Amino acid sequence: MRKESQPGQAPRSRARRRPRRRTRQRFCSSTAPARATSRGGCAVGEPLDVRLVLATSTGGVGAHVRALARGLVERGDTVTVLGPASTEAQFRFTETGAAFRPVEVSVVPRPASDVRAVLRLRRELRGADVVHAHGLRAGLVAGMALRAGVPYVVTWHNALLATGAKRAVLERMERYDARRATVTLGVSPDLVERARAMGARDARLANVVAPAPQPSTREGADRRAEVRAELGVGASPLVVAAGRLAPQKAYPVLLQAARTWRDRPDRPLTVIAGEGPLRAELQRRIDDDGLAVRLLGHRDDVPDLLAAADVAVLPSRWEGRPLVVEETLRAGAPLVATAVGGVPEMVGDAALLVPPDDPSALAAAVVQLLDDPAERVRLSAAARERAAGFPTEDDTAAEARRLYVELRNSLG
Repeated sequence: MRKESQPGQAPRSRARRRPRRRTRQRFCSSTAPARATSRGGCAVGEPLDVRLVLATSTGGVGAHVRALARGLVERGDTVTVLGPASTEAQFRFTETGAAFRPVEVSVVPRPASDVRAVLRLRRELRGADVVHAHGLRAGLVAGMALRAGVPYVVTWHNALLATGAKRAVLERMERYDARRATVTLGVSPDLVERARAMGARDARLANVVAPAPQPSTREGADRRAEVRAELGVGASPLVVAAGRLAPQKAYPVLLQAARTWRDRPDRPLTVIAGEGPLRAELQRRIDDDGLAVRLLGHRDDVPDLLAAADVAVLPSRWEGRPLVVEETLRAGAPLVATAVGGVPEMVGDAALLVPPDDPSALAAAVVQLLDDPAERVRLSAAARERAAGFPTEDDTAAEARRLYVELRNSLG
């Protein structure tokens, strides 16, 4: 029975019990402290639905996306990678716990294919908390497919080296990507400045690091001796370069420099690990000039090659934050590199820097190191010390995730 109120008293009102609000499970990153929010829980750790988009890749971009996917999945996020089927075959994104959806995005504009990619992405990006595209081409098709109001990040991994009409087309793509993205990330300071010049609303420097080295099947001194024995280098100096055989890497400059040490009594052997469209042309130059240079093709043991090197060389016309430089410093290989993009900031005083497209300067620096064992020892120690301070893949994932949360909160 209801209890009646006494005369002269106001009737008692029944307190209405508010339903208890259910909260989503939250995960906190070990690299980022929990923050209290008005909703309670860990602001940096609320699970996100993240879509990562990339174009055709055989190197650093794909490796970075894989590391990012793994770090996000480990933090409890739902991650879907969208890109060409060939990238899944090479980088195995699904092994990280991420989903993969094939979307063919080439590295060069193909109108019919691009229209299909935009239509496919329009479906695949629905429901995302954050979309993060990697590279200008991925940024173009993802930007065209994505509805307004979704936090959108584009990472610029490479500078424009093209000329003429092709460069004009790519510059329009740069401008579109810069203005469409909520935040533009550049892997080197010059790319950040370029994005700002192209109209980016918010441009920041990104941390892109080399994958954690896989355990070598070779150990210590045996590791160096085995590689050198395999290459047949004997007691001669070994000069190592690694990277795609493409114009950006400027291997013709290295071949021209190699003429300088071709006739040395100690007969250095130069090896280049990597594949690419310039292989046939490079091999012709090697044969015509009688150079002691060997093209090794694709190698899975680049860290072992670098550990066996007397000198490592990076002759590139441009680099952002090249993974091979990080691998070289970790291996403690004395390095000669061109002072381009993000390389000077990466190496500090742990390498000799030379201007790009200058075979004489490159040759002089290599010969200097071949003739100065004490300087090689100094650079080797400085390289390992420098590498020890680099951020890890986990640091990179944590930094990206904090950005995603920041954008979701500000736009949501």
